[in-house]
Amino acid sequence: MRKCGYLSLDEPFAGLFTQGMVVHETYRARDGEWLAPSEVRVETDGSSRRAFLLAGDEPVEIGATEKMSKSRRNTIDPDEIISTYGADTARWFMLSDSPPERDVIWTEAGVQGAFKQTQRLWRLICEIERIVGPERPAQPAHYGEEAQRIRRLAHTAVARIEDEIERLRFNVCIAAVYELANELSAAVGAIEAPVADDLRSAFAEAGDSLVHCFAPMMPHLAEECWEALGHKTFVAESPWPVADRSLIASADVTYVVQVNGKKRGELTIEREADRERVERAALALDAVKRAMDNKPRRRVIVVPHRIVNVVV
Repeated sequence: MRKCGYLSLDEPFAGLFTQGMVVHETYRARDGEWLAPSEVRVETDGSSRRAFLLAGDEPVEIGATEKMSKSRRNTIDPDEIISTYGADTARWFMLSDSPPERDVIWTEAGVQGAFKQTQRLWRLICEIERIVGPERPAQPAHYGEEAQRIRRLAHTAVARIEDEIERLRFNVCIAAVYELANELSAAVGAIEAPVADDLRSAFAEAGDSLVHCFAPMMPHLAEECWEALGHKTFVAESPWPVADRSLIASADVTYVVQVNGKKRGELTIEREADRERVERAALALDAVKRAMDNKPRRRVIVVPHRIVNVVV
């Protein structure tokens, strides 16, 4: 392509990210022949594991965990996984198990765990739709404390997942989905009827955000959930939600407090606190007083929202 004038690079691309392999245990029969996982039954007794042939119960040697290959026959037929759990579950497990640059150890237990999470997400979306109702409330002029907290959770997850997708850290994205789902599940369980319109609006927004967050990894489930939430379009054709960064900003900020450049403690204070208030609070810390040893301060350097350095 470079010789034909389509590229000005010596390499075919400007950057390359190499992902890890999908690996699995290997199994060998008594005659030394490699066996496929579908031909083996593995039993676990505490910390010990034993394997047997499905046909005949003959003991099988459990070998090293290696990259899937035809020569070792330690491959998993994707059609079997898809027919049992669905393509979304297989994709979700592979992305959630480890960072993309590391190997993924394929296990039946891991796939089953991913499948349970997909069911949990579906149930949560149905609960949110039950709270919101068939008619979505208009966005209120003011949100109550709990409604604002729900909105903050959703916007925080959207911002985090948006950032981590750019870094190809899909396992961190999935962890953020779990965190949001856990928080929303707890909030749903604490709701008492009747539900105020501001809270219904917050849950509607949070439900949409949750579906958007896992849609890149589980598109089929996402479309089903999107329809369950009352939408007539496809989530794949809907714009990515815009995270309100001002909403998710913490009301407090933590300063590292140093004396002569050496860390002596930390100070958590209101983000909007002025310089004089930050300085007084830092000097009042016991660790700072001990480090100063009754010596007068020569100057106090305050780097907003980051560091306080007391020079004595």
